[in-house]
Amino acid sequence: MSLVNGTEIFKAAREGHYAVGAFNTNNLEWTRAILGAAQETNTPILIQTSMGAAKYMGGYELCKNLVEQTIKSMNITVPVIMHLDHGNYEAAKECIEVGYNSVMFDGHDLPFEENLAKTKEIVALAHAKGISVEAEVGSIGGEEDGIIGAGELADVEEAKQLAAAGPDYLAVGIGNIHGVYPENWQGLSFDRLQELADAIDLPLVLHGGSGIPKEQILKAIEMGISKVNVNTEQQIAWSNAVKEYYAENKDQAEKGFDPRKVLAPGTKAIKDTVESRIKWFGTPAVK
Repeated sequence: MSLVNGTEIFKAAREGHYAVGAFNTNNLEWTRAILGAAQETNTPILIQTSMGAAKYMGGYELCKNLVEQTIKSMNITVPVIMHLDHGNYEAAKECIEVGYNSVMFDGHDLPFEENLAKTKEIVALAHAKGISVEAEVGSIGGEEDGIIGAGELADVEEAKQLAAAGPDYLAVGIGNIHGVYPENWQGLSFDRLQELADAIDLPLVLHGGSGIPKEQILKAIEMGISKVNVNTEQQIAWSNAVKEYYAENKDQAEKGFDPRKVLAPGTKAIKDTVESRIKWFGTPAVK
């Protein structure tokens, strides 16, 4: 199947009280793991590159081509959305030109009026080409490619204005953070999520989905979260699997140093993680 945009997929998720996972890729192995998990569970999936990952991999056009060609070589038949994660204004415009099917313009670190104006610009450019847009209101805690968020809660009135600018889904700050959650984390603010869900019909996006307890994710999905971003859990799973490979001295076996053998456990660990989260999110099988 060719790449698709995310508008109808996430609209259906909001209406059906389930979520579709958004999983970051960093290389070929990650891409194969994510797509393989989607195919085996027969569910739609969003695969995304951050600005940093795209730079590491060789640019947005290469990333898009890698995903497209991997879909072809693996005979992937489920819907796949190619998305830019936490893109600034220039990155969002470039991905629209390259042909990503969905882009996030993250303007939360700008004055609100500038965020609003640039969101409108990105929406106009993207929608003219049938590309979905994710906007963000309220900072997400932690750091993502140099964009640092203190984790404040999204302002409901600002969220309403940003939603009116025309994006297809809206990332909201509800106490979530990027990266590993600290022991003193206070949990998601369901009161603020309820206010946002009551005020906005758009699918809502939960960033920092790695590390949030399952019961909190399920409650957030029931309340309107339709897209859950997962990255750190994949990184940890990858790292642990590869460390175990070396700890068991498997690299000392015949041609155990072959990178295909070394990377295989990490790739499987990512695939297992993605499959697990798909089940958590309640993503229905493709009919």
